[in-house]
Amino acid sequence: MTNELVWDRPEPPSRPSPTPLSRALIVRTAIELADAGGLDEVSLRKVAAALNAGPMRLYGYIETKDELLDLMVDEVYGEITPPDPAADWRTGLRHIAHEIRNATKRHEWLIDLIGGRPNRGPNSLAFMESTLATVGFESIDEVMSAVGAVMAYVYGAVRNEITEIRAERSTGLTEEQWQRASGPYIERMLATGRYPTLARFIYDGSHPDPAQVFDRGLDYVLEGIATRHSPGSKRGG
Repeated sequence: MTNELVWDRPEPPSRPSPTPLSRALIVRTAIELADAGGLDEVSLRKVAAALNAGPMRLYGYIETKDELLDLMVDEVYGEITPPDPAADWRTGLRHIAHEIRNATKRHEWLIDLIGGRPNRGPNSLAFMESTLATVGFESIDEVMSAVGAVMAYVYGAVRNEITEIRAERSTGLTEEQWQRASGPYIERMLATGRYPTLARFIYDGSHPDPAQVFDRGLDYVLEGIATRHSPGSKRGG
């Protein structure tokens, strides 16, 4: 194993074969497996089987599963459309937030692999560059704080959405059906009077759909950033 990052390591020379391989083909196949069955379906052995190739052939292109996961994440970042460079910072960050949510709805497994150390692939770096550039505050520390706040919200909100989707899949119950099944117990608990605020939420809340919940929370984050926005920044809010 080398110390080179996978993006610096050249692929093996092509050779005649009934099953031609490339790093791009391996990554696309891994993504298809993950989209269909989650990350448990991704291994070099399973990808090789899907490609009708021997597992050892894949090691010429990718040395570890971690490298494969990094490449998969970077491939999905390549699907994300950058914001309009002329957009103000709120519009730009809102666009980015929705692009991440949409990408994660297409590839549920993505939420399990983002939110920690940043990916170092070229698409990921381009995403980070366009995200930071859209904020345009004079202080790079303000830029990092604003972007960090939005990303923390987005990852958390989307993770909650995906968790609910997975719960529905594993239990066979929608959120509404699950709530109805536990309704008698919740009503008895609320009738004790010990949870007045929770009762207001359950009985009087509007209970918007996930997209509305996402947008409302994002509005709170962006408004919070706006209150701390430096008057000397390049773009107004």
